[in-house]
Amino acid sequence: MRRITSALTVAVSLMATLAHAEAPSLDWSNLIDPSVQSFEDPFRDLTYKQIDALRRIVQLGAELEGSTADEVSQSKLILDIEQVKSDLSEMGVDADGLISQRWAVAERRELASTAGNPELDGQQVAIGGFVIPAPRAEDGSAMAYLVPEPGMCSHVPPPPPNQMVQLRIHGEWEPMNIYTPIVVSGRLEIDPSERQMVVVDGSVNMKASFTMDVTDVRTPGFGGSPPPSSNAWAAGLAEKLKKSSGD
Repeated sequence: MRRITSALTVAVSLMATLAHAEAPSLDWSNLIDPSVQSFEDPFRDLTYKQIDALRRIVQLGAELEGSTADEVSQSKLILDIEQVKSDLSEMGVDADGLISQRWAVAERRELASTAGNPELDGQQVAIGGFVIPAPRAEDGSAMAYLVPEPGMCSHVPPPPPNQMVQLRIHGEWEPMNIYTPIVVSGRLEIDPSERQMVVVDGSVNMKASFTMDVTDVRTPGFGGSPPPSSNAWAAGLAEKLKKSSGD
């Protein structure tokens, strides 16, 4: 199944290149602002155990700060904190230094995951991905989201905001099935949005750094014709890919 999914992703990428020669075709990596991706992240190489120990120190510190307990209980909290710090120190981890940097690092991580490439703002482009239907806009326009891989926002968490595009679709076609592979073209804008909606069987916070006014939608295998409302063709394509992969 993993090979089938990968092959579908490759097919969508190829269609983005071949079917939209009139508009520059993007890879998903192009959407990311490269200027904010490089920064020092001292937490990146820590183990899960070390991260959990740092969380424990912060938790115990909060308990101590808000504690109205007697001196004996407060002393125990202090000893527990010092013991965790000592354990980390033996692993070469400076707990106090890391904890003091946590908010600054969190802000840099947030910026890296949300910042869109400013060179693409307002450009006519084409990009392929997998569609997630969304409720219509207030003006009645068909709405959807485009993500790089099938399963995002339902079976796995949503991608970073700068790897999700909110689609405002103009024309007769509208998405009827989740994760249909499509190629869209239109005007791309850095226009952060956030909305709560149900995807499959759960509520998901959909955060997208981009919005596209879609003027053309195509699906692999249908050339310039408008795609159908059903994704039966996708099941057929998946079956062909499965047979060719030997599964």
